[in-house]
Amino acid sequence: MAIPRDFINELIARTDIVDLIDRKVPLKKAGKNHTACCPFHSEKSPSFTVSRDKQFYHCFGCGAHGNAIDFVMEYDRLEFVDAIEELAGQLGLEVPREKGTGKRVDHGLSRDLYELMDEANHYFQTQLRQHSDKQKVVDYLAFRDLSDEVVEKFGIGFAPDGWDGLLSRYRQNQDAQDKLLTAGMLIANDNGKRYDRFRDRLMFPIRDRRGRVVGFGGRVLGDGTPKYLNSPETPIFHKGNELYGLYELKQQHRDPQHVLIVEGYMDVVALAQFGVDYAVASLGTSTTAEQFQLLVRSAKEVVCCYDGDNAGREAAWRALETALPLLKPGDTVKFMFLPQGEDPDTMVRQIGKQAFEQLIEQAMGLPEFLFDTLTRTHGTDKGALAKQAIALIQKIQDSVLQNLLLENLAHKLGMNSADDLKKKLGFVEQKAKPLNAKGLQGRGTPLRLAIALLVQAPQLGYGLPKQPALSKIQLTGIDLFNSLLDITRDKQLNSAQLLELYREHQQHSMLIKLAQWDHQVADENQESEFKQSLLWLSDKYIEQRYQELSLKQPLSKEEKVQLLKLITIMKGKNK
Repeated sequence: MAIPRDFINELIARTDIVDLIDRKVPLKKAGKNHTACCPFHSEKSPSFTVSRDKQFYHCFGCGAHGNAIDFVMEYDRLEFVDAIEELAGQLGLEVPREKGTGKRVDHGLSRDLYELMDEANHYFQTQLRQHSDKQKVVDYLAFRDLSDEVVEKFGIGFAPDGWDGLLSRYRQNQDAQDKLLTAGMLIANDNGKRYDRFRDRLMFPIRDRRGRVVGFGGRVLGDGTPKYLNSPETPIFHKGNELYGLYELKQQHRDPQHVLIVEGYMDVVALAQFGVDYAVASLGTSTTAEQFQLLVRSAKEVVCCYDGDNAGREAAWRALETALPLLKPGDTVKFMFLPQGEDPDTMVRQIGKQAFEQLIEQAMGLPEFLFDTLTRTHGTDKGALAKQAIALIQKIQDSVLQNLLLENLAHKLGMNSADDLKKKLGFVEQKAKPLNAKGLQGRGTPLRLAIALLVQAPQLGYGLPKQPALSKIQLTGIDLFNSLLDITRDKQLNSAQLLELYREHQQHSMLIKLAQWDHQVADENQESEFKQSLLWLSDKYIEQRYQELSLKQPLSKEEKVQLLKLITIMKGKNK
């Protein structure tokens, strides 16, 4: 089932791209447009431009570009359909579907899985309130000092002991059982018998950035193992792409100043109980590049919290190695280590919110942690320390952070400056990408200018009379121009809407280039320049038709009359 084109068109029309992007990347007015440092690559000076007139963004540094849908896809790492649903949700719109004749794509399966996961979440929450064995769960929550408000905020539930608690709800629905198996909620043994994956566990729903339940974490209530059991990888859940508690954090804080990343679900929930409501968990994995991108896009300061033992420091080092290539100017990463044997859950209970937040404030900065770890590893072997440090620093795209670390390294090695260090060690700096290296230059042909003007100002084509001669001209690009005219003649569109219609077109990339081409035609002159381009195309048709008829023998009576008319027109133009 496809999304109707008219709905997508309306969605783009009702979404102001400046407001959309400004909520995530603060923009500054710069003439007609708005600018910022690009959220998709590291840069010191703004090359990211957003046009309210065109409803389009473009980065002259890395080439990122598109409309509101593209931005949501790229920034929030969503698929096309999910991005449309996200934008529609912001506007309070329901996404309609229309039946297609082609092969059904996976979107239908995904929607079914989301619905079943939501039903499972509701089932677990209901069991927490109504199951005959609920008292032990209530006692456990009281023992952990978790209030009803926090339990409700995080949607915590209970999976009763037994093999078919969830399964029994779908005994007569084989299709739902199959999908629950796909979603990781059921397990099938070698004999094909199915049973619940989660049994006798406190259940923590894992939500994606849109608030949909995509998986679960289950903590055992007794002495069973494993202590924590997570959903497996499924079509809608990839643990390396999600962060537990991020959705809840964003609901609480629209623009959080910092985010604390911890290891476990209970750490996030316990911290929220004590008022530290800006923590997320990495789902039991080493923090991935995708998770770090989510973190630095969520807040400018990321504090990584680990145990103070060797395992905790090793995990912190892996996080540092992952973060270094991803950091942009203004991003801050710190490292916080708790006393051995403590975790955020136990620590905040012992010392309270105020003292815990003081520990966060005192967290080690990235340079301090990096060189402290290298010194622990290499001791007095400055050569080995320098070699490993250089290898790490060369991965950094943020030149400010890179120079800071080079200055620190130079000091440790007894050199006068970072420049001396670069010369001595042969440091290779990251070369910035040339701005718009393959961008369009100059004024171009009248046809290219006509296409660019029409893409950038689609209103130029609205109500324009049909010109049959244009379809007969033999010029590269004329078919595309005629297609654009056919669309804009009957509909009032902005650039973003027009480009969206060509998303799957083979010339889409060329249209994108033309949409951001500086053709140097002032706004007040665009209409006259467009008309001049149409006149040039009309003349081109006359020339081509004259040549065709001049070379053709014999001519019909009608063709002779036409040739005479063409000769008269051409003589008139040459006077």
